[in-house]
Amino acid sequence: MLIESRAAAPFHKNGFLVACDGSREAVLIDPGDEVEALLAIAGARRLSIGAILLTHGHVDHVSGIAAAKRATGAPVGLHREDLFLYENAVEQGRFFGYRVEPPPPPDFFLAEGAPLSFGCCAVDAHHTPGHSPGGVCLRVRCPEEPGTHLFVGDTLFAGSIGRTDLPGGDYETLMRSLRTVLFGFGDAAVVHPGHGPDTTIGRERATNPFLRSA
Repeated sequence: MLIESRAAAPFHKNGFLVACDGSREAVLIDPGDEVEALLAIAGARRLSIGAILLTHGHVDHVSGIAAAKRATGAPVGLHREDLFLYENAVEQGRFFGYRVEPPPPPDFFLAEGAPLSFGCCAVDAHHTPGHSPGGVCLRVRCPEEPGTHLFVGDTLFAGSIGRTDLPGGDYETLMRSLRTVLFGFGDAAVVHPGHGPDTTIGRERATNPFLRSA
C-alpha cells in the first residue's frame, strides 16, 4: 500500500493519497491546499483515483475538492451530519479571510458498515463526532500490508486532540469517540492525523495528556 501525505499553507493540513500497489487504484483523503501536489504524485505514479473521501467538513479539509473533482471525476463522500459545514465552505473561508472555490455537491454519504474498495484494499468509515458532528475515522485495510491505518482528521493528533469550540463541536462527545471508537482499534494502529506527524493509538494512550486519564 502506498501512502503519500502533503501539507501546504495557510493551514498546513495533511492531505493523503492512498493506493493499492497491485492495481494502482487509489483514494484521496481530505484534499485541501496541497491538492495539486497529491494530484501530481498520482499522475507520476499512474494511479487511478476512484474516490475523494472526507473525514469532516471544515474548510481546510475541503478547499481542494473542486480541483480534485475536476481533475479526476471521482465521487466525493462525507458524513451526512457534516453536510452543513461542507455546503458553507465559502463562508467558513471568509471567516478566516481566505478565499475558497465552492466544492461540488457530494456524491454519496459515508456510512458505517459500507466499505469502499480500491484494488485489494478497503476503507470503511467509523463515526467519531466531537470535533464536528459528522467527523469520521477512515480505516484502511490492505492484505498486502498487515496492520491498521486510521485517517482520523482532526479528532486526534500526536500529543493533542481536536478543538471543540467550532460550530458543532463538543468536548465530551469527542472524548467518547476517542474512548469507544479509536481505542478499540488497538495500540498498534497507525494514526494519520489531519495536522502534524503520524502516531499510534498506543503512543497517544501512554503519553497524550488529554488521553492518559481516559
